[in-house]
Amino acid sequence: MKRALLITLNEIRLFIQDKGDLAFGILLPIVTFALMYGAFGGQTLFTATARVVDEDKGAYSTILINQLDQVQGISIENLTLQEANSKLERSDLTLVLYIPAGFSDTLASGGKAELTFMQRGNGGQDGQILASIIRGVAERMNQQFQVAYQVSNQVTNNLGNNVVSQGRIKAVVAEMLNEENKQPTVAVTEEVTGGSPDFVNQYVPGIVTMYVLFSLTLSARAIVEERKRGTLERLLTTRLSPGELFFGKFLASIGRGFLQTVILMSLAYAVFQVFTPLSFLASIFVILIFAAAASAVGMIIASVARTEDAATWIGVVFTMLMTMLGGTFFAVTKGSVLEIIGRFSLNTYANDAIRTVINSGGSLSGTGRAFIVMGGVIVVGLVVSRLIFRAVPGGK
Repeated sequence: MKRALLITLNEIRLFIQDKGDLAFGILLPIVTFALMYGAFGGQTLFTATARVVDEDKGAYSTILINQLDQVQGISIENLTLQEANSKLERSDLTLVLYIPAGFSDTLASGGKAELTFMQRGNGGQDGQILASIIRGVAERMNQQFQVAYQVSNQVTNNLGNNVVSQGRIKAVVAEMLNEENKQPTVAVTEEVTGGSPDFVNQYVPGIVTMYVLFSLTLSARAIVEERKRGTLERLLTTRLSPGELFFGKFLASIGRGFLQTVILMSLAYAVFQVFTPLSFLASIFVILIFAAAASAVGMIIASVARTEDAATWIGVVFTMLMTMLGGTFFAVTKGSVLEIIGRFSLNTYANDAIRTVINSGGSLSGTGRAFIVMGGVIVVGLVVSRLIFRAVPGGK
């Protein structure tokens, strides 16, 4: 056992000293996460710029534009009619909101005013969504007008001989409408199912486990290379037994993946504040078990591969299959075909366990199945790989 540990320590020392391996094992996952975060991890809310031609410039057109500007994700760009027509003709824009002159005066006199959508074709998908948002804002204004008109008339009729100015009535109604808008009677909240609303929590576990598998692929390639060069055979000329050599390489593979993971998890802890101290320690424990399971699979790859290229390709294919089926890049819907197939992915259980730990603040409850599966892979992987492992081609 002592000799196996010495092999492990030597392998980890070589890994730390190899700047190329360190760059691959640490910097590449960081770059990958940064690229994915930039591409997919921003605000998921619909965002658009509403181009507006305001030829009214009155009180109610200003209210409409201000309310539209207050919609989250919507910004306003004012255009002249000539600019709007020119950009629509060049297809620079697909939809423009046109507020005609006299819009505010018509509403103030109790008339019915109209807004116009100037659009190119059907306005495009974003244009149609934006048009729906504008209709919603206009409809809310319309409801406010109706409420104010009806309430004012009802109050006036109920007062009878008591004299209260129309201005006072309208002011009170407007105040009540503002309060209702701030704290509506019926509020809408969001409840996310089928995935995490937090990009970091969703993708950090998957990216870490993916690169742990890649790292173990390199370990399998290194063992094959050492076998071909006779390094393993020379080690057996010492007092080192084949079993100690095998176990030392297995522990070295775990140590390499675990060290890489601790560094990545620590960076995620410091930069993204993903973990609490307890959840960080629990996640590290999950990754230790995952690294052991992946190392057992890596030892099988190292045992069956006869060339370095074969070990690399087997490892890459295995890693990508486990990654895609494990819900690394997208949330897998419960009960779907992909979710059923994903049960054969080692990453699925590690990713789910880490997310459970993060969401629960560090509790390992609910991760029992993951540990059972990963433990089973460790046992089966070690038994199979030890039976077929050879330090010398065709020998022991």
